[in-house]
Amino acid sequence: MKPTDTPTAAPPTEPTLTFWGAAGGVTGSMHLVEVGNRKVLLDCGLHQGRREEARQRNGHFPFHPNQVDAVILSHAHIDHCGNLPTLVRQGFSGPVYCTPPTRDLLRVMLADSAKIQEEDAAHINIARNYAEPWVQPLYHHSDVEKTFDQVVQVPYGRDAEAVKGVRFRFIEAGHILGSAMIHMVLAGPDRDRTLSFSGDMGRRGLPILKPTGDVPPADVLVCESTYGNRLHRSFTETVEKLYAAIRDTVARDGKIMIPAFSLGRTQLIIHVLQQGLRAGKIPNIPIYVDSPLASEVAEVYRAHPNSLSPDISQALKEGHGLLGGDGVNYVRDFEESTRLASRPGPAVIIASSGMCDAGRIQQHLKQLVDDPRCTIILVSYQASGTVGRKLLEPKPTVRFQGRDWNKWLDVVHLDGFSGHADKEDFLAYLRPVVGKIGKVRLIHGEREQAEALSATLRDAGFDDVAVPGPGDRVVIG
Repeated sequence: MKPTDTPTAAPPTEPTLTFWGAAGGVTGSMHLVEVGNRKVLLDCGLHQGRREEARQRNGHFPFHPNQVDAVILSHAHIDHCGNLPTLVRQGFSGPVYCTPPTRDLLRVMLADSAKIQEEDAAHINIARNYAEPWVQPLYHHSDVEKTFDQVVQVPYGRDAEAVKGVRFRFIEAGHILGSAMIHMVLAGPDRDRTLSFSGDMGRRGLPILKPTGDVPPADVLVCESTYGNRLHRSFTETVEKLYAAIRDTVARDGKIMIPAFSLGRTQLIIHVLQQGLRAGKIPNIPIYVDSPLASEVAEVYRAHPNSLSPDISQALKEGHGLLGGDGVNYVRDFEESTRLASRPGPAVIIASSGMCDAGRIQQHLKQLVDDPRCTIILVSYQASGTVGRKLLEPKPTVRFQGRDWNKWLDVVHLDGFSGHADKEDFLAYLRPVVGKIGKVRLIHGEREQAEALSATLRDAGFDDVAVPGPGDRVVIG
């Protein structure tokens, strides 16, 4: 009798990385690492774009959430973490690893995102006269609370095991409070493999945060490319232009509006305004930060002084600086917010959103857009189709909230406040690892920016550089 054949075991497979979000674009960061039968997600960002397309992409994952074993987050910006509650709602029950500051920011940012999701669904249902089926929010506050229960904080520089066969550590990225590069060691069939993920990399020389750390050598480097073919304007020059615009507006007895996102940009603007007040470069006028979210973010800064530069850390310990005082007043109450634009005399009003598409900035814009004494200073990138971009167009009117408004105020665009690395920053960060990186894959950038950085890195000595699209996979090894 012929003995029964014993099935041959399948050989161990190489670890792989599949690009799903922020591949060929700048939003919805999400990349799946597979080591044997283990799956670890790098970031779980909210795709931001046209409403219906965004709802479809955010509501449907290209993998089964209940098969993901762990998530590792680079930072707390919504395009990197904002779809975590959806992942949990659809069955993910594993740990979410992040730095301690990111953990605290997650509770604030995701709660705010859930509120936006709920309000957006309510507005759509009202506009549709509650026609069935009702539009449901992408997730609720209860999903955020459940998500937060799964969060595990890991300090910078400490090795940790995400799942069996996957070790990692966080390295300072210098982009926002708590932001990190992620270096992973993955069990391969013959040897360990390594992957370095940049997250969003900070810009050299900016105040507030600690500088970006060293990029670790790796078999595969996944690097952002948001401004891969651009050189930012001088930060010092940009600050001086901000001061000049404020002085000119105050001389006309006008008010200054600064639309700014609540995490990252708002803190930077507060810092430079306080410096201007202390140095006498801007008049001593009130500065209002009209954002409950920014107020909560400031409290997270207070809780993590060791993640900040020494001078900012000391200021926070002394109870001033970014948390209020020194001419800065945080506004939480909505009724107080509605009165800011009508108060007599000049003032600076900082409010979100940074592209003027939503938030409290719109109520101030309604009151002041036709006042030639006033100025709006745009300190963020203004995407096509946003109210901020429309303000930059050479037209006498601007359309928002369903009507056209006379655009008689001054519009100033300052594009030197970006917290993202530019072309020269990328070269400074990556030149030290030429010859120590196997493959480079560029994500989180429009195709033009990513392809340009790809050519720059090949010229610098990197042999294998490519720009993946959604669903593309790279073998780590």
